Amino acid sequence: MTDYNWCHGPECHTKHTQDRIRGVKGSKVLRTRKIPQSSHYIRNSVWSHFCSQGCYTDFMHKHWEEQIRLHPRTEALETPILNPERQDDYWRRLKITVDNTRTNGVG
Repeated sequence: MTDYNWCHGPECHTKHTQDRIRGVKGSKVLRTRKIPQSSHYIRNSVWSHFCSQGCYTDFMHKHWEEQIRLHPRTEALETPILNPERQDDYWRRLKITVDNTRTNGVG
């Protein structure tokens, strides 16, 4: 396993930050950031391939249709709950409790 991954943000190499500048005088470039895979948290999250929330968002805006084609949702997901109870507070909210005794085949 490598010690780092390159950021997958489609515009990462165009962001004007000092840490992206590489090269010798007269031949400078802006380069995609590399993400160190040193911590367990980073290796097991989306941040193992994106250097920032902006790069993650850019990637999703560019590739969201492909993501949905790869993983379509063909039916609704449901969570079993007990009968909701009306609370006697100012807003008359419902108290919703998940029913852990029932399981469903979806989700």
